[in-house]
Amino acid sequence: MKILVSYDNDVRTANVMEVALKRAQQADVEVFFVKSCNADASQEEIIEVEKKLNYHKELFEQKGVKCETHLLIRGLDHGEDVVRFAKEKAVDEIIYGMKKESKVGKLVFGSNAQYIILEAHCPVLTVKSI
Repeated sequence: MKILVSYDNDVRTANVMEVALKRAQQADVEVFFVKSCNADASQEEIIEVEKKLNYHKELFEQKGVKCETHLLIRGLDHGEDVVRFAKEKAVDEIIYGMKKESKVGKLVFGSNAQYIILEAHCPVLTVKSI
């Protein structure tokens, strides 16, 4: 089984990673940690994201979970990037961390979570940040 783990920029990742680790330890699972960055991301931002991805990868590997990290800089919206990557890798489930947004926030900025839930080819488990 393949699980993709992703989250919005401002989401605290502890809840997301806790849920993902529990799911990964239930069966023979390969985990893809995926983060989509804007095409104009600075070198410092990219380095910081890579550090975070590698940190989570190391924690999961210490627990015996096979992992890969992928930093996506393809010029797509975050939701579209996650859905496309999931399809390319034939992922069986997406675990997506999200923050609570107001209705106006969703209207103005769009909702990555909504896009992923509606467009993904596989089940999506959303984890709300506390």
